[in-house]
Amino acid sequence: MAEQLRRTVPGGIGTYVRGLVQGLSAMGAGAPDLTLWASRGPRGRSDPLADLGPTVTSPLPAPVLTRAWDQGWAGFGSRAGSGRGNGADVIHATSLAVPPRRGAPVAVTVHDLAWRQLPDAFPPRGCRWHEAALGRAVERASLFVVPSRITADALLSAGAQAARVEVVDEGSDHLPDPDHAGADVLLARLGVAGPFLLSVGTLEPRKNLPRLVAAYQAARPRLPEPWPLVVVGPPGWGDQAPARDDGVVMAGWVADPVLASLYGKARLVAYVPLLEGFGLPALEAMATGTPVVASPMPSTGDAALEADPRDIDAIAAALVAAASDDDLRADLVAAGTRRAVALTWEATARAHVDLWRSLGA
Repeated sequence: MAEQLRRTVPGGIGTYVRGLVQGLSAMGAGAPDLTLWASRGPRGRSDPLADLGPTVTSPLPAPVLTRAWDQGWAGFGSRAGSGRGNGADVIHATSLAVPPRRGAPVAVTVHDLAWRQLPDAFPPRGCRWHEAALGRAVERASLFVVPSRITADALLSAGAQAARVEVVDEGSDHLPDPDHAGADVLLARLGVAGPFLLSVGTLEPRKNLPRLVAAYQAARPRLPEPWPLVVVGPPGWGDQAPARDDGVVMAGWVADPVLASLYGKARLVAYVPLLEGFGLPALEAMATGTPVVASPMPSTGDAALEADPRDIDAIAAALVAAASDDDLRADLVAAGTRRAVALTWEATARAHVDLWRSLGA
């Protein structure tokens, strides 16, 4: 299911879908035949699925298609998911938007159960949908794929059977070549000249931006220079605008080539969400050779300078150290590079293919 890529904000799930397709392509002849499923394509703008492979498209727009799945209707023609010999051998839902089972076994990726662990960080309607969707997934899925042991444990606590839960790391090598010229234009427009700190993430309560900004304000007088904090990310929900804006520059959404350049240009990347099932932005920064300050999360493998995301003083101290201590910075870059090199989307894809073949046997 590639539905997430047609959303206004594809987010980390969209990155996972693209990375998985990239990894399958890298497998060459060893990869299975893949067909993407998604809602009705966008009108008046380019289709993000156009370059990813064969696609079965529902006549329904995304919100209606999701409701159709919730009610047990596939929302596609007879080709899609009608069973072995007349459609898919295995269906893989890349989020909790899970189609009904129609003969073929269903695998489901669960990225996190954050709405259960941090209910105040989600809209009530979103919590209700996710909880109901999890119940449907437990009924429909033959197998769950999760990106970390943390998510696996949360899923087991929610009622999934241990034999049906598999942990598969995600990859780090999905960023395109950096667009340095585009990044320079953006920084000039934002009034940023010289070194800067960077934070990347959708603007929503779980990403903890207000505490990060407060920590930055505390750290700024202690930095070698009052370097700005550039915040990159699309709007999500909730009021996440900084209470004070001294030195904080809101860049909004940027294209991936520009983002890749910003990662490489930054003095450090700070990513301190309250909870992550994996944590792709921290790993993306490591892949570009940039020191990372992060809350504890699976993606970093202890290669970041960690700080308690609820402790503003601890975040501030980590920002100062990672920005100022050259020996520490070198250690963080080396550890982050080793971590990123070890995680590839081809390895992720191969693990998925092994699981799909076990279901389709």
